[in-house]
Amino acid sequence: MNTIIQNILVFTALILAVMFIVKTYIWSPKKKKTKACGGDDNCGCH
Repeated sequence: MNTIIQNILVFTALILAVMFIVKTYIWSPKKKKTKACGGDDNCGCH
């Protein structure tokens, strides 16, 4: 009985961890802000 409960808890933790990784890095990755000047970034240096 304890083995079944442990397996359920382990798989639940694994699923939550995978969902967190997917949500954080794959579903909506944060865009990098570059401080490079030029192009169409409207930095006002030209």
